[in-house]
Amino acid sequence: MTDVQHVASPGLNTNRLLATLERLIAIDETDLHGALDRACHMVAEALGADKVDAALYDAATESLVAAGTSHTPMGRKQHAIGMNRLPVANGGREVDVFLTGERYATGRADQDPGQLRGMTEGLGIRSAIMTPLEVAGARRGVFLASSARPDFFGDEDLSFLEAVSRWVGMVAHRAELTERIATEAREQGRRVAADDLIETLAHDLGNLLVPVKSRIDMLRRRANREDRARDLRDAEEAARAVDRVVALVADLLDSSRLEQGLFALDREPVNLADLVRETCAALATDAVPIRVDAYVSVDLAGDGNRIRQALENVLSNAIKYSPPGRQVDVEVDVESGDAGHWAVVTVADQGPGIPPELFPRLFDRFARGPDSSGLGLGLYLASRIVSAHGGTLSADPGSLTGARFQMRLPLADASVDEGDRVMGDGS
Repeated sequence: MTDVQHVASPGLNTNRLLATLERLIAIDETDLHGALDRACHMVAEALGADKVDAALYDAATESLVAAGTSHTPMGRKQHAIGMNRLPVANGGREVDVFLTGERYATGRADQDPGQLRGMTEGLGIRSAIMTPLEVAGARRGVFLASSARPDFFGDEDLSFLEAVSRWVGMVAHRAELTERIATEAREQGRRVAADDLIETLAHDLGNLLVPVKSRIDMLRRRANREDRARDLRDAEEAARAVDRVVALVADLLDSSRLEQGLFALDREPVNLADLVRETCAALATDAVPIRVDAYVSVDLAGDGNRIRQALENVLSNAIKYSPPGRQVDVEVDVESGDAGHWAVVTVADQGPGIPPELFPRLFDRFARGPDSSGLGLGLYLASRIVSAHGGTLSADPGSLTGARFQMRLPLADASVDEGDRVMGDGS
């Protein structure tokens, strides 16, 4: 790194350092940029610099971004001409300091080939001192001071900047924690409000659907009694539509109860293989058959209705995305290991697979793919129901064709009758 040519800096002593640190400690900004702007301006005043920046690395753009800048003419110009964002690939002394962790100083920036021309020509910088900026023990960026005058900073200034940078890092860390707490509080408030709204709407919809369903049932019986085939078909289609809305309301209520921790299970002995075969038989269609490979006796203690609901949601998702004529494969098996005994239900389809951008939030509430027409509750509910049983629901990101889900449920007894394995098509 280039050595500083300046002999001495004006009046920077221990008292000045302590006064600056005292002002930094007093910063009470609750957002990161506001806190760093104030910190940079304080240091610029203490150094007599034309500009001070706290640049943090932004992984999304692979750039050093001035998260804080002094309120000075050069600082404002820097933002105006776009030199507040420095791509790492473009190099420059700021990038060197960030990558190497070594401090830097020069009094003749215009003669340093490692300086970016935007700094020396666009901003007219002649003197610069830089030091790595650490936040919470990790190198996160660069803290730097600049001047339009050559040979402006001295060794004491660089030492001062280095000492102050540690405090600026603490200011940044405190601001980030405050921002995070505020964001989490806002998110929690939104979740509570959303759950209240969902529960209210679901209850109101449920109450409204009861008389509608009763009236449709009455019309269907009358059409059947009077042998009006066309009216009977219309009434049956309307009844199916109401049933779909009733199921949607039930899902909304279940999601609200899960978020509020009010989801209860009615545990009883369950023969998982029988439950899987019955569920597959009910959902299989001529267009999308379901092939079942299951053990006859895989017993566990759980809520059979809820396990069926979880499996239905996973199967419905597989059927929805399966091309006509392509079957869905379902397998029930048992795994044993140090963590205990597990019943494993695998559901594999031959559809387009899971979009990579959806995978990280696949089991989140209201997560939907680009071509989805639902609310995005099916896999969320399935995952939470399985979790309530002490198990896991996972998707295989490495599946070569289609989507592959695995439901793992704990077994109290891993005994399985190997001789009773059966095959079925789910029809």
